Amino acid sequence: MGNKTLIDSATRSPIAALLFLGVLSSFYFIGIGNVHLFDWDEINFAECAREMIVTGNYFRVQIDFIPFWEKTPLFFWLQVAAMKVFGVGEFAARFPNALFGALTLFTLYFIGKKHFSVKFGLLWAFVYFGSFLPHLYFKSGIIDPVFNYFIFLSVYFTIQVFAKAKASNAYAFYAGLASAAAVLTKGPVGFLLLALTIGVYVIVKRFKVFPSIKHIMIFAASFILLAGSWFAFDVLNNGPEVFERFIQYQIELFTQPVAGHEQPFYYHFVIVLFGCFPMSILAIASFWQKESLDQDFRLWMKYLFWVVIILFSIVTTKIAHYSSMTYLPLSFLAANVIVNYSGFSKAIQRLCFILFTIIGILLALIVGLLPWVFMNKDLIIPLMNDPFGVASLEVPVVWQGYELITGLPLLIGVAMGIYQLKLKAAEKAIISAGVGMAVTLLLTLYLVLPKIEQHTQGTVITFYESLQGEEVYVRTFGFKSYAHFFYSRMPNSGHEQRRDLEWLMHGRIDRPVYLVSKITNRTLDENPKFTLIEEKGGFRFYKREPN
Repeated sequence: MGNKTLIDSATRSPIAALLFLGVLSSFYFIGIGNVHLFDWDEINFAECAREMIVTGNYFRVQIDFIPFWEKTPLFFWLQVAAMKVFGVGEFAARFPNALFGALTLFTLYFIGKKHFSVKFGLLWAFVYFGSFLPHLYFKSGIIDPVFNYFIFLSVYFTIQVFAKAKASNAYAFYAGLASAAAVLTKGPVGFLLLALTIGVYVIVKRFKVFPSIKHIMIFAASFILLAGSWFAFDVLNNGPEVFERFIQYQIELFTQPVAGHEQPFYYHFVIVLFGCFPMSILAIASFWQKESLDQDFRLWMKYLFWVVIILFSIVTTKIAHYSSMTYLPLSFLAANVIVNYSGFSKAIQRLCFILFTIIGILLALIVGLLPWVFMNKDLIIPLMNDPFGVASLEVPVVWQGYELITGLPLLIGVAMGIYQLKLKAAEKAIISAGVGMAVTLLLTLYLVLPKIEQHTQGTVITFYESLQGEEVYVRTFGFKSYAHFFYSRMPNSGHEQRRDLEWLMHGRIDRPVYLVSKITNRTLDENPKFTLIEEKGGFRFYKREPN
């Protein structure tokens, strides 16, 4: 093939390009049902979808069969649809993100093809596919990948409005719909990110560019048509309380460290730099870039990136996936750098080479040595001061040794990438590292995560699953979790006081009560009505029989 790459081969025909994207997309679906959902977010969201199915009420988000005001319903509707097809479980809960992963790759390709070239579209899609967190989140059950897709679409359509594209009116309409879909997926920040990005662009352009009143009205009409209709329907049918608490929660996310997620200001910068390897390394060069395929489009991507990362660095509540909207503009900036890599100064190329080498090898070693930590837990346990963590590690899990190969594809890909970057072959470097990343993540999903999960939550989830179909009450005691709702398949039935912990502990119960605590909390030992039935994996399982 000479100097040709996989991407060059995929440019030979439209069918070859689509097959290439189809192969990449398939990675998102493989193995997504292989491990249980993880607390909190994955199980929380899947449970909301399950309760919609149980109650038949698809117009109110619920958890524990009471209103859940933290999220809007679109993502749960997608999960409901998947559960209707595949059944309630891990595969269905993660299927919407895998589907949107494929949709994202094809969208990046078609946008890149339309505005730049077939090769750039394929390169852009691959850059996104081959990076760590962007790939991983499409195999998860969290909301953000779908949320980010709609925000990105709204920004893209807005760019076309500002560029005075032929179908500007239609683009304004689509931008409003996409922004509304983002709001219906997660909340008002779906519109806020678009508005802030527009504001930055207009200010930098010294107010010389601005959408027409006509375009603003079209945007507003389509936005209100979708988002406004839903919120009006929700208030009319469920009353204003849930909507008011939803707005209050959104404010709390910005002003308080909700659920203890308080991190330093630079937190998201670190997450993006390491978590978006390898594209984050090459994207760094874009901030010194002078030549670009489309200077204006690149400016929009840079402004979107900075709006997201600065906003969520200021916000008090900091969770890793909050900055995941940066991944889409970052992937464009990285692809743009790759195309122009030979034109960068030696100093910038040296910086990219050094960061690529250090972070790439570090990530490969961390992934590869993770199984070793669990295989040699006897060396780790004496260093730990956490009784719960020690008990989790002591769960008997059979490690065969072959799990150590999981980091090898990434290590090989990084090593090849280092060599290729030294030759200034940035495209080959990103392909080598990206393929290695995808294969390593797939091996980790099958060989490592199921065994790690046995240490972390396998014991308690197995217990909850054993209660499916029984008329019991099951709750956690002293810690927050959603796992008992989803994995016990909790029905919407029982005594009206079943959510009252005091009643479950001391009242006249009509069903057996199971309470689960961590081993660091032995308060229930003092309650003569409860019997300790098992202690395992860092958890204590108690039972109380009906009066």
